[in-house]
Amino acid sequence: MSNSDSFLSGLTTRRELLGAFAVTAVASTLPLGALAQAAAPASGTAQAIADHFSGVTTMQGEFVQFGPRGEQTGGKFFIQRPGKLRFNYDDPSPMRVIADGKNVAIGNMKLKTWDLYPLSKTPLSLLLAQRIDLSAGMVKGVKEESDLTTIALGNNTVFGNSTITMMFDPKTYDLRQWTITDNQGKDTSVMIFNVKTGVQFDDRVFRVPYESIPGTAASRD
Repeated sequence: MSNSDSFLSGLTTRRELLGAFAVTAVASTLPLGALAQAAAPASGTAQAIADHFSGVTTMQGEFVQFGPRGEQTGGKFFIQRPGKLRFNYDDPSPMRVIADGKNVAIGNMKLKTWDLYPLSKTPLSLLLAQRIDLSAGMVKGVKEESDLTTIALGNNTVFGNSTITMMFDPKTYDLRQWTITDNQGKDTSVMIFNVKTGVQFDDRVFRVPYESIPGTAASRD
């Protein structure tokens, strides 16, 4: 995917948007190198936080996304574990992002075009996993502070150098922000707020319009 393949809004590229799925200001984002316990086993507290987040099967709310060049967009998000997500961007952005458990589709509603990517090949799959297991080799680092617990995950075999860094409130265990660092070292961060959990969604919320994406008939199975 070309870096010059930009959104109509001119705010970000499709590659950067995919990286966002990749939540408290972006200035607080910690680079992976700052995680002092990189590659070390996660503590019981960190795993408890990960287990709590894994137990949140549905959530919705609002988001603000910050791209690697400082660009800012916002909108509403919907998550259903495992593997499902939808991002509706506010005007003037025409973009939609839908993950249906198998693929991630990025659509331009004005141009009526869609790009499709296997969910399993994106760090987003770690955020949406049935359970986040910090004992596995995908843990790149854990940092515990009084006001924030930061967990970085990745898998070089699957994602290359791309990583996802999730930031949680250490008291409530709530997710506050996630940042995805792509293979070029560029960060895209998403801050979430006004979050509701335990919501019910219609199946159409996470429906990818395969019929509008040429050559993807087999991908819907």
